[in-house]
Amino acid sequence: MEREQDEQFVTVVITQLVKPGCEKAYEVWLKDITSVARTYLGHLGTNVIRPQLGVRNEYVIIFRFDNYENLKVWMTSRDREYWLNQAQSLVESDPYVQQICGLEAWFSIPGQPLKTPPRYKTALLTWAAVFILINLLSTFLVPLLRGLPHLIISLIVTILMVVLLTYVVMPRVSRLFRWWLYTK
Repeated sequence: MEREQDEQFVTVVITQLVKPGCEKAYEVWLKDITSVARTYLGHLGTNVIRPQLGVRNEYVIIFRFDNYENLKVWMTSRDREYWLNQAQSLVESDPYVQQICGLEAWFSIPGQPLKTPPRYKTALLTWAAVFILINLLSTFLVPLLRGLPHLIISLIVTILMVVLLTYVVMPRVSRLFRWWLYTK
């Protein structure tokens, strides 16, 4: 299991409650810590889900790394420790940290604690989404690309497919099928 984990993309979801009135200072802190995280080997990106005004001052910060070892270097670094100490006066408690690997990130529902559904369910929904998407792209996009070399067509289709799956399809599929995904 540990070897498998080392070879997968790893995502860490950190939830933090910000003290009322400290939002501007927290935003500055957030910009600084994400800038530092970018300098670490294997960092693939950071996303921030900001709180809904007037509802709850909860920030969700998502760090993505190319493997577990590189994530571990960041999570145990003096840089991260320094920045966490800088934020202590801005937050209500220690951050809540969740780590997920691979495709599990597609099956998280924003604003809710991260639970990973059984792998057979994620595999089945992923297969269905890929099947439908590849057929739609083959039917509507590939004819427009005729005349290009097959490798270029493949490159365009796979890039578009991954982007659509990650940012459009899987978040919606996860929400639509959450009743099935998270029942035992």
